[in-house]
Amino acid sequence: MATKHASSGELIDLRPLGAPLDDSQSTTLLRDEQLKVMRLVMPAGKELHDHAVEGPITMQCLEGVIEVTAHGSSKTMHAGDLMYLGSKVPHSLRATEDASILVTIVVERPAT
Repeated sequence: MATKHASSGELIDLRPLGAPLDDSQSTTLLRDEQLKVMRLVMPAGKELHDHAVEGPITMQCLEGVIEVTAHGSSKTMHAGDLMYLGSKVPHSLRATEDASILVTIVVERPAT
């Protein structure tokens, strides 16, 4: 079954998940040719090891606490914090508390 993504003009609820965070899963909220937006859910202790994304990204912590390592240093994100990373910047994430993050990726198309 295909995942339903938001359409142009549709509202998306980004309020903190709160108590059901343990039972929630990461979801892609919208996707088109140039943009991908997802809510990444990370229980405390979960790690996403060093990786890079094709295209610039932003990460906004919606709830909880996330440690982000990029550019040779670690920064702690709390609810309300936003971070930008350029295209192909290696980074890793570790949830120090149950957390959810809004991740926006600009999809870069190969030059023709």
